[in-house]
Amino acid sequence: MKGGNVKRIAFIGLGNMGLPMSRHLVAGGFEVIGFDLSKDACAAAAASGAAIAGSAAEAAGQADVVITMLPTGQDVRAAYLGVSGLIEASRPGALLMDSSTISSTVTVEVAAAARAAGRRMIDAPVSGGTPRAHSGTLTFMVGGEPEDLADARPLLEAMGAKIFHVGASGAGHTAKLCNNMLSGICMVGTVEALALGVANGLDPAILSDIMRNSSGTNYALERYHPYPGLMENVPSANGFAGGFRSDFQLKDMRLAKELANDSKTMAALGDLACEIFAMHCRNGFAALDYSSVIKMAMAVPDAPETAPAPKTAAAPAASPAE
Repeated sequence: MKGGNVKRIAFIGLGNMGLPMSRHLVAGGFEVIGFDLSKDACAAAAASGAAIAGSAAEAAGQADVVITMLPTGQDVRAAYLGVSGLIEASRPGALLMDSSTISSTVTVEVAAAARAAGRRMIDAPVSGGTPRAHSGTLTFMVGGEPEDLADARPLLEAMGAKIFHVGASGAGHTAKLCNNMLSGICMVGTVEALALGVANGLDPAILSDIMRNSSGTNYALERYHPYPGLMENVPSANGFAGGFRSDFQLKDMRLAKELANDSKTMAALGDLACEIFAMHCRNGFAALDYSSVIKMAMAVPDAPETAPAPKTAAAPAASPAE
């Protein structure tokens, strides 16, 4: 199976990220067979032109490529290695691609099992959040063999705008954890700066414009603003619903913390931001987008019915968490 010969894709995990990704594959001319434990997610995928299988194994057994977008490493391990798992259910020679955000240790374990069974595997986590999943402009960080990436490239190009080959199996997930640690640190720093300014009488819109055009600029200010009413089409404009859940951000930062400990790397700011997100989740905001951490720093207004478009420059190369 070569990239140009891919006809059928099994997509397992049709949540906030997986659903729009699968839609872009359908729009790109690929035949998509989806599966999710949520019936609503399956119905939404079917409305976009995907076929729906009765199980993940059933979808994998019909596909040239199997893509997973799952919440945790435990979910990924169970999906691939469990009874009637995706490795066993997939066709010999099939290309398996995990786009979840998990520990590279799990990735290496699953990839080794896939190779031993005559399958191929790459890890291809994404960055860009739900806005870029919907616009088809995600960034992919890929770990695995170059020839397997070449076969997957047409699919990745249907879903994303930038593709980086980082190294061997697990390297893509390592790069993703580095990115998500920085994204979390930047979000916490941004909300603290906004809280400081507003507490001292500054207009958050004017302050944001100043920081966006100064040395403090970052993705949160430019494309993912946490203060309601200052940017449209972001979670803060929708009551912090959708987007990248705070408990997922916490999970990723804990994984990054573990990786830093294992490699004896300094991650003082990452550790602090991790604790802040842990507190935020304990306060009852785990299911809200990670930009809702602004609620810890200051009182914010409810999102208006219509938020103005931000005054920003062209989109930067960097992207937020999933």
